[in-house]
Amino acid sequence: MTRPVSIGLAQMGSPPGDAGANRSATAEAAKLLFDQGAQLVVLPELAVPWYTVNPEEVDDHAEPLWGPTVDAWAAASADHSGLIVGGFCERDGGEFFNTAVVVDQTGVIGHYRKLHLFADEKMCFTPGDRGLPVVDTQVGRIGLCICYDLRFVEVVRVLALSGAELICVPSAWITGFDAQRWDAGGFCPQAHGAVLQANLNQVFIACASQVGEHSGFEFLGSSVVVDSFGKVVAGPLGGAEDEQHVVDVDFDDVRRSQIRGSLIHPRDDRRTDVYGVSYDGSIL
Repeated sequence: MTRPVSIGLAQMGSPPGDAGANRSATAEAAKLLFDQGAQLVVLPELAVPWYTVNPEEVDDHAEPLWGPTVDAWAAASADHSGLIVGGFCERDGGEFFNTAVVVDQTGVIGHYRKLHLFADEKMCFTPGDRGLPVVDTQVGRIGLCICYDLRFVEVVRVLALSGAELICVPSAWITGFDAQRWDAGGFCPQAHGAVLQANLNQVFIACASQVGEHSGFEFLGSSVVVDSFGKVVAGPLGGAEDEQHVVDVDFDDVRRSQIRGSLIHPRDDRRTDVYGVSYDGSIL
């Protein structure tokens, strides 16, 4: 059995100053990847307006969930019957959230607010309050998290045990947690973390990062798609330039990767009589 899915990575920088231009750039990048055969496109964290931890910029440019960014992404999706996962700055009443959404031609079908705020994000965003969603889509079951969330191993574990086949991770990878930028293979430390967690949790992980120098940050790029065996099937993309890539994967590998040998079944081998992950009132 095979379940082929084409994933598009849109690694791009969103320079400060013109939220509308950045919004249009994300939609155009998605269309380009759709034209190349992608069924699902992953955009970076805070692709709109841009990655910012300036409270005034956040207040000036935050938008409601069903706002111009979702409208633009839904229109791009409708033209190609595809899916877009991306990040933007959401306003809800008097609160601001670092948000990721799954969008199809109808609009938002998956909605996540970043649980683990990084560094000065804590000065302008409210911690997420929507848990860790897994969304049924036309290509399969999609889990969502954002950037720094990958540093908390419970996140990928919960999403995988909740049935995610692919975890999409809009990111804006910078230094700070680790001093290293890239290794000899072009992997930043965050990308290595995605590789390890995909293998340990038998799930695909797709990370699209911001890139370049803007907003006072050096973004690391290094966007990747990793399969459920921990094999890098796309990337790492470069550390300096916008770049797009489409990769074909087989979601049936998620099932196959849960049996590594006649007596090696990593999901079934968990000692749930000794430990478990508590999520949403249940022990997984």
